[in-house]
Amino acid sequence: MAEPLATLSRRDRVRAATVQEIKRTARRVLVDSGADGLSLRAIARDMGMTAPALYRYFPSREELLEGLVADLYTELGDAMEAARDALPEEDVPGRLMAISRTFRQWSLDHPHEFALLFGSPIEGFARPHEGEDDVAEGPAEDAGRRFGAIFGALVAQLYLARPFPIPADEEIDDDLRPQLRDWCETFPVPLPLGVMQVFLSCWIRLYGAVCMEVFGHLKFAVRDAEPMFEAELRDIGGVLGIADDYRRPERDVPPSTA
Repeated sequence: MAEPLATLSRRDRVRAATVQEIKRTARRVLVDSGADGLSLRAIARDMGMTAPALYRYFPSREELLEGLVADLYTELGDAMEAARDALPEEDVPGRLMAISRTFRQWSLDHPHEFALLFGSPIEGFARPHEGEDDVAEGPAEDAGRRFGAIFGALVAQLYLARPFPIPADEEIDDDLRPQLRDWCETFPVPLPLGVMQVFLSCWIRLYGAVCMEVFGHLKFAVRDAEPMFEAELRDIGGVLGIADDYRRPERDVPPSTA
């Protein structure tokens, strides 16, 4: 965890401020040029620094990506937790739907940042969720784990309070079962393997809907994808046994021009 600025020396405060400025500039370059245009030289040029000077803060593009990905996961996680905590702790269905909608809205508001976190593989850099065995623990890994835990904790809480239908262990594909068992061991509470399969299936649907909308892959069918997302969210609620708790959010209706 970073130390509070007040406890740092003047020199360290200046360094910390420069690091934040570099990451803000990197995000701006990302939005303007995409991940392929995100280079240390481009950032240094945008900041009026020399590349060697910037290397003193981030020795490689990969280390800069690590810091930027960590910040973006943290920003997204903060938004989701704020949406979750705005509802009573006992309203697990409402909280689950709130974080799902917040995930979608943040992604639509920040498509370039979404692409950095969840898009195509980046050469020389492994994101936390890409599951590389040799990915070192670091800020991005910690922030990515926190993001996933926001969903996972609510699904676990929901199942423990109101068990939803799940397949028995012997009904799970032989090749999938050991993989789910390994994943289950990363959760803070023991859960049946069927919960892990249902959770993963729901995440695939939720992420897929958001990803297709962010990248414009639903425009062939719908101009406004929100009703389709809500239909998916309602169906996911059915899978989790909370269909009766679904409440469609109010939408801003533009004033009539008649």
